[in-house]
Order: sequence, then C-alpha cells, then structure tokens
Amino acid sequence: MKEVGYTRRDFLRTAGLCTASLVVPGCAGRAQQNPPKASKGKPNFIIIFTDDQGYQDVGCFGSPNINTPNLDRMADEGAKFTDFYSAASVCSPSRAALLTGCYPPRVSITKVLFPRDKIGLNPDEVTIADVLKAQGYATACVGKWHLGHLPQFLPTSNGFDSYFGIPYSNDMDGVKGKNRNLDRAWKEKDYSPWNVPLMRDEKIIERPADQTTLIERYTQEAVRFINENKDRPFFLYLPHTMPHIPLFVSDEFFVPDAHKAYKATIEQIDSSVGRILETLKKAGVDKNTLVVFTSDNGPWLGKKHHGGSALPLRDGKFTTYEGGMREPTIMRWPGKIPADHVCGEICGTIDLLPTLARLAGAEVPADRVIDGKDIWPLMLGKPGAKSPHKAYFYYKGKNLEAVRGGKWKLRQTKKTELYDLQDDISEKNNVAADYPGIVERLNFIMKEFDTELKANVRPPGKAV
Repeated sequence: MKEVGYTRRDFLRTAGLCTASLVVPGCAGRAQQNPPKASKGKPNFIIIFTDDQGYQDVGCFGSPNINTPNLDRMADEGAKFTDFYSAASVCSPSRAALLTGCYPPRVSITKVLFPRDKIGLNPDEVTIADVLKAQGYATACVGKWHLGHLPQFLPTSNGFDSYFGIPYSNDMDGVKGKNRNLDRAWKEKDYSPWNVPLMRDEKIIERPADQTTLIERYTQEAVRFINENKDRPFFLYLPHTMPHIPLFVSDEFFVPDAHKAYKATIEQIDSSVGRILETLKKAGVDKNTLVVFTSDNGPWLGKKHHGGSALPLRDGKFTTYEGGMREPTIMRWPGKIPADHVCGEICGTIDLLPTLARLAGAEVPADRVIDGKDIWPLMLGKPGAKSPHKAYFYYKGKNLEAVRGGKWKLRQTKKTELYDLQDDISEKNNVAADYPGIVERLNFIMKEFDTELKANVRPPGKAV
C-alpha cells in the first residue's frame, strides 16, 4: 500500500494561498481554460443524490407512470446525461467516489458500511467540500451520509460546516421482534421497526427518525441553507434517504396502496427539487448556481414494487450491468449549460470533484491519484466535445468486473461477456466470441488499470 505524505490538513492550510490551473488530459478546449466568471462571484453548487433510483424512474428518462414535472423542466432548461455512471452499485462506495473523485477501492471504501463497522471515509481524504471550503464556500450536507457514523467520519469532519440527516441507510438498526414487512410499514406509516438516528452535526436529535418527514425536513433544511448563504458562494450536498427501502412520504403524498409507494416517493422528491429551484430564483442566485441531480446506484429490483426500474438497462443494484451503475442524471445552470441538451458521452460522479474545483477556481491535491476528469466541455455542450475517459471501470467491492471503452463493454466474471452498448443497451447479446481482438484489448486495459490502482490504495479511516 502506498503511503500518502500529504494530508487533508496540509491541503486546507495551503489551498487558500494559491490556485492552480487544472489541465486534465482529454478535456482541452477554450471552455476548460476559461471557466465562467459569474457577476456575483464564484458559482454555487448543489448536488442532489437519490438512493436506489432506477434509470427509468424519471419522466424524461422514460418512466411510464411516475410524474416528475420539476425534473423534466430541469432537463428542458439544462442537460440530460444518458451515459453518466456512479462508481459502484451500492451505497457507501458510491458516496465515497462522488466526494473524493476516486474509484472506491482507491479510498478503501468497498462495501456497505453498517452500524457495527469501525471504519469510515478517512479524514485525510480531500472531499469536494474540503476543496470548496478552502475557497470560502459555505458547505452543508443534508441527508444520508453513510460513510461512517463515528464522530471522526461524519460530514463535519470531512469539509462540511453543518450536517442534518441520518448516518446510514434507513433499513438499518432493525428492532428485534418488530414487524418489518414493507407493505405493512407503508400502509401504517410505521417507521418504529428501524431505530435509525437523526443527527444535527455530531448530535443525535431524534431516534428513531420519523421517516415520514425526512424528505420534507431535508427540503426545509436545504431551503434555509440557500437563503442564509445567498450572499456568499455555497455548496449543498443533498443525498436523499429515499427511495431506499423502507419507503415513507409526507401525508400530502401518501396513498394507501403499497404498490404505489415507490411512485409517491419519487414524486415527493421531484416536488422537493421544484422547491429548491424556486428558492434559487427567489434568492436571486438561480443564474449563478449549478444543480446536479443523479442517483447513487440502480434500483433494488428484489424489493419488487418497493423498488424502481432501470429499463431499458439490464439488472440493477448490486451488479455491474448497466442497470446497476448507469444513472438518470440532469444538470442545470441557466445561461451556462444550454437548454434541452442531451449528452451521450461517458462520464460519472467521480468527475464532479475536478469539475467543480475548476469552476470554483480551486486546486485539487497533486500528491494523490484522482480518477475523475474535468467534464465542463461536455456540460457546455461544445460541438465535438468527447469524454475525457478512454475507459471507464466498473468495480464490485475490490474486484474490477468490467470496463467500457467507447461503445464496447467487457465483463470478466465467471464468463467473458462483450456488449456493443450502442446497438445493445440492454446487454442481451454477448458478442465476445465474434470480437476476440476487442476482448483482448479491453482485458489488457482492465489489468493495467487494476494493477495501478492497487499500487496506489489509500487506507480507510479507522476508529481509535
């Protein structure tokens, strides 16, 4: 394991003293060299990160029955990304990747963290919040954290000024002897079988958390944060607890039929998005704020009507098929991101750290490997802009299972699978036997990258 001699503390001490140009291979272009200078100073950033939402579970991504007028309008006014990936198909690794710009094994968060675990995101990692806070940003995390519940791992130890939310998944801390049937819990609005804490900063303020109010209270916290910081640059990270099971909504969105629980949950999240966008307008910062909407991984198909749909993609959560990691993603920034734009280039959550850093005029630590790339040219919709990723990698735990290069995707598990995603988005037709040269080339790329990553692994945070 390679030791890192430059810590988060070193970064925070020096980041405010200088800024450096982030020239990322594969992202050259005028837009990258000259990030936008908003009239009110540095741009604001909001990342809305849902939990277990499927690729099809937004109207503009093809949902046949879920109404998402606010997300659809967000796409009309901004850009829809059709080939945008999370870096894992489960919760904790996906969140670590988004915040650090690294594939999960590089930062040693490779599994779902449970309340019994004594590890978390290493406080020496440099997160998006760290990068932006060093530039004078107000930073807040509102929602599900799931990168370690002990004090040294919480958001306030990882660059966030404040935190309001639950520290891990809402189906954890099950109460022995309580009926955890999902249909019953929904119909009776009974969250008591899950003794999940609600926290403000490092303190538990409610236990069990009233899960029927979480989406509403997260929205209220987000609105308050925006209004309180409208005169300075801010970064809001809003990782919703839902639609991870068990599903709960406010009374306004409740329907007795448990088969409509998932639909109701997404529709309340959509309403939350609408209120946040309206708050930005009323606060006068709408045109100076980039809003990103995406999901941490694919839908939990095994939960049937309590889970979503990844169609037309294959499979869902827990897998490295497209349905597990390709996410419905929308970005909006009036006057910067062109309206009604569709981007089909490969990019993902690991790209948010370097991209937001560049737009804020910040630097990223140069002592460590950052896997993400600057995707501002893709967001701008520049003619001919291409993905900065020659290859994108699909990890499951510590194991590299697949790679995508252009239209080709190779999976190496119990068998060799090759798919042409341009013509076979559903991964139904394995053409490995027909293209041995492509299999060989992608297999080489996989092995080469995995060797490099394993030589540059950084340790997780450990309880002391």
